[in-house]
Amino acid sequence: MIATKICEGIYWVGVIDWGLRNFHGYSTPLGSTYNAYLILDEKITLIDNVKEPFTEEMLARISSVIDPSKIEVIISNHGEPDHSGSLLKVLKLAKQAKIYSAAPNGVKILKAQYGDDLPIVGVKSGDSLSIGKRTLEFYLAPMVHWPDNMVTYLKEDKILFSNDIFGQHLASSERFDDEFDLDIALREAKKYYANIVLPYTKQAYKFAESIGKLDIKMIATSHGISWRSHIPEIMSLYQKMTTSTKKEKAVVVYDTMWGSTEDIAHLITETFMEKNISVVMYNINDTDDSDIITELMEAKYLAVGSPTFNNNILPRLASFLTYLKGLAPVGIKYIAFGSYGWGGQSINIIDDILASLKFERLVEPFKQNYKPKDEDLNLFKNKLSEALDKEVKL
Repeated sequence: MIATKICEGIYWVGVIDWGLRNFHGYSTPLGSTYNAYLILDEKITLIDNVKEPFTEEMLARISSVIDPSKIEVIISNHGEPDHSGSLLKVLKLAKQAKIYSAAPNGVKILKAQYGDDLPIVGVKSGDSLSIGKRTLEFYLAPMVHWPDNMVTYLKEDKILFSNDIFGQHLASSERFDDEFDLDIALREAKKYYANIVLPYTKQAYKFAESIGKLDIKMIATSHGISWRSHIPEIMSLYQKMTTSTKKEKAVVVYDTMWGSTEDIAHLITETFMEKNISVVMYNINDTDDSDIITELMEAKYLAVGSPTFNNNILPRLASFLTYLKGLAPVGIKYIAFGSYGWGGQSINIIDDILASLKFERLVEPFKQNYKPKDEDLNLFKNKLSEALDKEVKL
């Protein structure tokens, strides 16, 4: 386990989690990394650490550069265990080390997880710490995406240790954007934002404004690829995401029992296509929620359909709507639809859930008894077409 030099006196000492496939319900088919960084200066500094099962791997990488017992400064940008899980074992070796974390929340979270006797110093936005020839500056980013989040800026080298911001769940032997496929890195950064940061978009926007004055030559992330050659591209993507920029795009999500609700889903999809609106359609049983949310984040329209099942909606679609409620995207107009035999409650349930998210209804719900006839489909298609024509005029 060898450290990777990222610039003079600074090393990546993190780990690669090739096998990670699920992160709190967010699918991670490409795995992830837990990035930690070692700075060699008068005070040896470790920025973040790794998930507890990978501790020995991180320590081996540190040992390839310097004895871990010489670490004097530990920066904890975030207390979540994939960033802090090795903390106690590092402290056991580096007995003189002090931890620097956001005040008050970082201090509270670390003590709650690892004990009240931690040698911890709370910092606030604008505070700095000299480690010799270099200076670390701290900028708090509360609720992007935990109360304790902060970033650390290395002034002399112009490196932003960005915590979860700008990261991706992506396992790779490459460390930088210019060593890896840029399209994949940007796609995974988008997916990461959509499934982790999205509920905190207002806070992320404020944070992006606050670091706008920094001269950044490298963004060293906590997960995935770091950025040095394509900083304008990742900044542009974040600008769109933190301002909830929308495309003329629709997402159609449905479940079906005997094909009737699926027929309606196809009709809706075809109608969007005829209006030259980009559209993607998902049978909820075939696609992970996190992939759908990634598409939905930039879409103007969402159509959700389910047949009625035991006076309710089908369970898999209910799970998706629960996931959607937690992430709370904004600026969406919706369609509720479905087929039923004798109850018909599912369509109203979907309509109520989407309305509760402050989405705007595009057309009245399409509630079809048994299999839709051509005249039923044509009638609804005309209503949807008229609504979309009005959208164009707006």
